[in-house]
Formats: sequence, C-alpha cells, structure tokens
Amino acid sequence: MNTKLWNPSTLTIENEPSIEEAAKLLRDRQVVAFPTETVYGLGADATNEEAVQRIFEAKGRPADNPLIVHVADVGQVEELTEDIPPVAYQLMETFWPGPLTLILKSNGQAAKNVTAGLSTVGIRMPDHPLALALLKQSGVPLAAPSANRSGRPSPTEASHVYQDLNGRIAGILDGGPTGVGVESTVLDLSSSVPVILRPGGITKEDIEKVVPEVVFDPALKGGKDKPKSPGMKYTHYAPESPLWLVYGDDEYFKQQLDQLIEKGERVGVIASKELAGQLQFDRVIECGSRERLEEIAVKLYSALREFKKSDVDVILCESFHSHGVGAAVMNRLEKAAVRTLKQQ
Repeated sequence: MNTKLWNPSTLTIENEPSIEEAAKLLRDRQVVAFPTETVYGLGADATNEEAVQRIFEAKGRPADNPLIVHVADVGQVEELTEDIPPVAYQLMETFWPGPLTLILKSNGQAAKNVTAGLSTVGIRMPDHPLALALLKQSGVPLAAPSANRSGRPSPTEASHVYQDLNGRIAGILDGGPTGVGVESTVLDLSSSVPVILRPGGITKEDIEKVVPEVVFDPALKGGKDKPKSPGMKYTHYAPESPLWLVYGDDEYFKQQLDQLIEKGERVGVIASKELAGQLQFDRVIECGSRERLEEIAVKLYSALREFKKSDVDVILCESFHSHGVGAAVMNRLEKAAVRTLKQQ
C-alpha cells in the first residue's frame, strides 16, 4: 500500500481538497492518520467493524484494548450512547473540544471491536481544525488510537507517523506538531463517582471544578482486569533503547549517570533544563522546565523517539512531580521504563 502524505492549509480548510480525499478514503473503510491537539490519531469509521480491524492490523495492537471514538458534535455522542448523565453534558460544555474522553454507556452502534466487548464506549471531540474538518467531511465518528506501532512512543509529528506506519495505512494528514503532547484524559462516568482511567491533557484539578468528587483508578498502578481505557494494559510508549527512570535529587541523578559511564555504557539523558544545565555531557535532550510540566508533556514523546538503539545502550530519564499534568507525564514515563532507580 502506498501511503499518501497530505500537507493541507488550515487557512483554506473549508475548501481543502486533501480533506475531502482523506474523508472519501475513510468512507471507503480505509485508515487515515490525522492530527489532534494531543497526538496524531489513526482514524477509521467507528461504526464499521471491517474498517476498525484495519487499525489493529496497522498498529499490531491487541484486540482486547478498546479504542476512543472521535466526534464532530454532541449529536454524534447521542447516536452512539444511551442514558447520558447530566454531568456528561456539563463536562462537554466545559472541556470540548479538548483533551477529555468520557466513558459512557454504549447503545451498540459502535463496532464491537471499538468497545472490545465492553458495555461502554469512550468518546471525545478533538480540538484541532483539521481533525474537526475531517470528521465533518467524512460524516462518520472515527475510532482513533494514537497513530504509531503498538508499544512505540505516540506520534506528535507527521514524520513520526510516517516512520511507524508508511505502507500500512492509506494516508497521513500533516498538521504540524501537536500542542498538548500527551493523550486525552479518560474519565469513566459509568459509575456513581467519576473515575480517571488515564491522566492526560485535562487535569484532575480541572475536572474537580465541574465535578466535586473525582478519583484516580487504582488500576493505574497495575492490575490484570480487562482494560476499560487505552493505556491501561501492556507495555506502552517504549523507546528503542531501555529507559531507566531516576527518582531522586540532581546529585543522585549525576551519580547514576557517572556510574553507567564508568561501566562503559553508552548513555542518553532526558532531563529538564534545570538538570540538563548541570550536566557536562553531550547526549542530553532537554524537555523544558520542571517548573512547567506542560512544556515537558509537549516534548516528551519526541524525546523518547530521539535516541536510537544504534546510538545508546541506556536512556536515563529524570522523574517529575505528579501534580496537574505531571500525573500524565509520570504515567507515560512509568509505562515506558524498564527499570527505576530510587534514592534511599
């Protein structure tokens, strides 16, 4: 399969022929990658099982992992779900379009391989002009996990999608780098107390301004239950070389780096600008300030893709606090890491 790469203009988006071409491919049950405000998504008609199966084949993704459905308006939510609680409308009004996925009761209109056999479905409205234009032009809700091979870091640029999926999908809409950098927050509204199944671009503190009581799912720390949300099972976000996550102060990090270098290991470092400025070392990727984890989130996946197996044996990564968007950053790093080093 030849993968088409479109570079549409967001200035003339309503008359953009590449959007209609991509939309036609989606109506023909093909798979197309497109930008959202979080990461690039891999879209297919969420109501068609054959089309959705092509997502799993392209990604090499296990079929027991549910997919998030992207919609253009609240009307499409009502077409896919039933018994929508009033709080869902409050959250849509406050955060949509934006990086918040709501888990609602499915009415069976979504394909079975979208919900992975669950009675619920995850839905969100993306905050990106190309994504919304594609949804409107195609006329169908789009199941759209991140547009990468399963287990790899999520793509925040079209070039990342091309590296992973060239020849495996029909096309890629290039909308430039994404803005948030980590996937949407997934909020389960199917129980009496809303539960965050995956931290993301909307923080717990943001949600609490609308919903008085919100809790994190204990399964975020591990568990063998059937996943209700993407990102709850299997290895995710892994770079080519093993990632070691370091918990401790800057001196402890430098000690661990020195020890690895003394052993002859080729080391790459992912760090904040505060730590990177203290290191007399060449292979350092600076991800922004530890005082502004929104910066870290934007650059995280690109940094995880930067070091190749041929260049480094180990990637040593700084850890961060878990407040606000830090919960999403640390969730992704903990899933990507094969080893943790903790200061006593």
